[in-house]
Amino acid sequence: MTVLFDGFQLGELALPNRVVMAPMTRVRAAAGGLATPSMATYYAQRATAGLIVSEGVQPSLVGQSNPGTPGLYTDEQIASWRPVTAAVHTNGGRIFAQLMHGGRVSHPDTTGFQPVGPSAVPAVGDVFTPNGPRPAPMPRALATEEVAEHVESYARAARGAVEAGFDGVELHGANGYLISQFLSSNANLRTDRYGGSVANRIRFAVEAVSATVEAVGAARTGIRLSPGGTFWGVEESGIPQLYAALLAELARLDLAYIHLEGTTDEEVLVGLRRAWPGTLIMNPSLPMGPKQVERADADHWLGLGAELISFGRAFISNPDLVERLRLGLPIAPVDDAAYYQGGDEGYLTFPTYQHTVPETRLP
Repeated sequence: MTVLFDGFQLGELALPNRVVMAPMTRVRAAAGGLATPSMATYYAQRATAGLIVSEGVQPSLVGQSNPGTPGLYTDEQIASWRPVTAAVHTNGGRIFAQLMHGGRVSHPDTTGFQPVGPSAVPAVGDVFTPNGPRPAPMPRALATEEVAEHVESYARAARGAVEAGFDGVELHGANGYLISQFLSSNANLRTDRYGGSVANRIRFAVEAVSATVEAVGAARTGIRLSPGGTFWGVEESGIPQLYAALLAELARLDLAYIHLEGTTDEEVLVGLRRAWPGTLIMNPSLPMGPKQVERADADHWLGLGAELISFGRAFISNPDLVERLRLGLPIAPVDDAAYYQGGDEGYLTFPTYQHTVPETRLP
């Protein structure tokens, strides 16, 4: 029987446990998309995780979704990440960078550019900007000859990530961002080789992952997916067929892992587990949903064949989450207001569990 605290060999990385810190946007980067000393402390505090996946990191300026997020497309950004990865490694941890191209989920107030996407279909809802929430703008549909540039942006950022000391990268193919938009049947209305059929809708994802593998190696490359997720208004038709076809193509690349979110029926997810021959990281909860991942969820999915389990929000307020799970200690509640407020308060101010010694009375 697999236990959450068993070790696991992920490529060349020996993980001491099967707990993964999921990627979570915290908007604490400095101007110019630079990582900061506070970010180094934040990730180092959580280095007991078997693997950390960083917050979403934009691979290009036009790919930036939210203000205050870091990048990996300039020499200065790459240099700013080195103290972060060094701090994690010094504390005995391992860290992948999540590469997140926002696609249509962006705004000119944030980047200075009209967002791009597979088609001229806006996201649903308000996007974050330096001037507060704004309705998602109309994106510019990428011309066929432009798509390769955005495929390559993942590979360039991956090379930068390895140069910055990351152990690998995870492409963000979930939650309504660019890769997810290409997979979608309502955000992607293209009639060229990137739209229409399942084979065409998965093409951008496969090309982006393939380019990244060529750049940094398969053992350093993973991808996160949200089958059936409806974030930012995306819809997907034929979910089992779409993802079975995608995983069949990705299986040829011998990736480090795929990272699935609990965004569709368990039956579908178990089918994808069976279809995927490699390592599966499972996040059993709906991102930002009402329920956080708990130990029971982790044990359930280890029993269903997942090798690793990712925890998100619980890691924010519990830097020592692994030890709390191991010992059955209380999990501190998360403070929703601290997610994106900036500064060190609600970022570096969550303590490890404070053990108390019962008072002994002298006779």
